[in-house]
Amino acid sequence: MSTTAAAVQRIVCVPDSFKGSVTAAEAAAAMARGARQVFGAAEIVEVPFADGGEGTLEALLAAWGRSAQTLEVSDALGRPVTAQYGRSADGRTGVIEAAQGNGLPQVSDVAPQPLRADTFGVGLIARALLDDPDCAEILLCIGGSASTDGGTGLLRALGAEFLDSAGDPVAPGGGGLSQISSVDLTDLDPRARTVEWRIAVDVDNPLTGERGAAAVFGPQKGATSEDIRLLDDGLDHLAEVLGAESGTDPQRLRETPGFGAAGGMPLALSVLLGARVLPGSQMVAEALDLRGTLAQADLVITGEGSLDAQSLGGKVVQAVRRYAPSETAVLVIAGGVQLGAAQCREAGLTAAFSIAPGAASLQDLLRRAPELIEETTAQACGLLRHSLS
Repeated sequence: MSTTAAAVQRIVCVPDSFKGSVTAAEAAAAMARGARQVFGAAEIVEVPFADGGEGTLEALLAAWGRSAQTLEVSDALGRPVTAQYGRSADGRTGVIEAAQGNGLPQVSDVAPQPLRADTFGVGLIARALLDDPDCAEILLCIGGSASTDGGTGLLRALGAEFLDSAGDPVAPGGGGLSQISSVDLTDLDPRARTVEWRIAVDVDNPLTGERGAAAVFGPQKGATSEDIRLLDDGLDHLAEVLGAESGTDPQRLRETPGFGAAGGMPLALSVLLGARVLPGSQMVAEALDLRGTLAQADLVITGEGSLDAQSLGGKVVQAVRRYAPSETAVLVIAGGVQLGAAQCREAGLTAAFSIAPGAASLQDLLRRAPELIEETTAQACGLLRHSLS
């Protein structure tokens, strides 16, 4: 539906979080308040959004009107930790932020152990979701991981066993991957194969090699050059084993874009459970039926902390533009705008506005973010309304 001077009857506010200041839900509410100052008679819909990384659980639950649930699981080193997860309103969709069970911040109090860290705790969250008979799909949002185990820990929590040549279980974590000779799925929870798995990734790195999980992300997890070699060799070997087990070309597994995310977590889930790997913004858009929500919008308002080149590489702003009808105006409200007017037009954006009112410290901008988002949205809507009159 095209935006005309006659009326703006339906506005959809669909921002990401402004990291360090406001959540996506808070940003959407502030945008709605600003838009209401100008288009008071319009229907205004708030849709908190995310790209599959930090804040995705919160954004989905806010959109669904649900609260997070908590569960005692283990962190990447096997220590007790309280994790949050969620379910959709109808209970059919479960959401996991993997970092709740294998995140770097949880293990920052001890020396890095990149060869030992694993994803077992993430699997415990998945097991809790499988206990709900209504659960038909699991959305797994990965990122910020301390582990490089190819997803083997998660599968172990669901009953799979990764065995060495003597038939004994290998040690948990990426350090034991090279010892895996076979996979025993006898005790795998059968429910793990009846639900649909979707994995949100925000990088396109392959599993192994110079751009692989170990080489690129290993140093962030405390891996030395020798650790990186061992982890990369381990992932390479795991691809060989899983390829043989499933009849899949191991080289395809090594090179698939996104399989290097979160220490190669998509690998085992894709091969053994049929998980589908998607860009995070696409997964969230599908979960929220973003295309349907935007179909009748006369105006769409989106935004994030910084509008820059990365925003057009699979992040929230690009997803919103992709799912909105081509003739619908899309305004961007951002903490900072690094794109020029020509770049915005080329990306299909109507205009972009920074919330910075002038000389101000970062701390002041963060503190005043809700107020500034509301005011900037009102200013942008006022300008748009004038241009349409």
